[in-house]
Amino acid sequence: MTIETEEPALTVDELAARAGVTVRTVRFYSTKGLLPPPVIGARRVGHYGPEHLARLALIEELQRQGLTLAAIERYLDRLPPGLDAHDLAVHRAVVASWAPDSVKTVTREELGRRAGRALDEEDVERLAAMGVLGERADDGSYRVDAGLLRLGVRLLDVPLSQEAILAARNVLVDHARTAAQELSQLLRADVAERDARAVRSLSAHMQPLVVQALLTAFQRSLTQEVREWLGEPPESDGSP
Repeated sequence: MTIETEEPALTVDELAARAGVTVRTVRFYSTKGLLPPPVIGARRVGHYGPEHLARLALIEELQRQGLTLAAIERYLDRLPPGLDAHDLAVHRAVVASWAPDSVKTVTREELGRRAGRALDEEDVERLAAMGVLGERADDGSYRVDAGLLRLGVRLLDVPLSQEAILAARNVLVDHARTAAQELSQLLRADVAERDARAVRSLSAHMQPLVVQALLTAFQRSLTQEVREWLGEPPESDGSP
């Protein structure tokens, strides 16, 4: 779902510094089509915005998951056009969740550092309601889903009550479980004669594709729901 974003204001040097990469890497990704072109401003200087920074973070996460550059190109090519920084952050959180060790135990101080901002007790309660944090341990530490933390922190600024966030999470979990069960039944019907190793290998290869397909379908459906809610005409699908 597209939301308002900041105007592009970063030079290529500033973008590289913020993303923790070299200018050469930024330009290389641009030539490969992994990054959209900058907005050309005064004196023919290119400026980059939050979407470029979020896309670099997504590329970094895909690399961390072991994808080759060619696989990253294919992944990005399948993304819907016009994604903003928030949409890209959602994709990055989903990609990070592929890692089996994404849940970590951190201290209260470390939680604030990872969040990139100060967190008061209400913030912590809201993150717990989203399923980002587990219950506080006796030693004051928290179990945190590192892949969802950044997304959860961004949701802290969304004007929704804790009850609404929890209800929304339950809706998503229930539908995700149903989709997983139905997809599992399809896989079982197709690989019934294969051994356990083959089934696990197929699942590992299918998971990124299935997750991306579900996320893309959900984003498109949510955008359509919002347009109907606001009384706006539906977006054209490009068909005649």
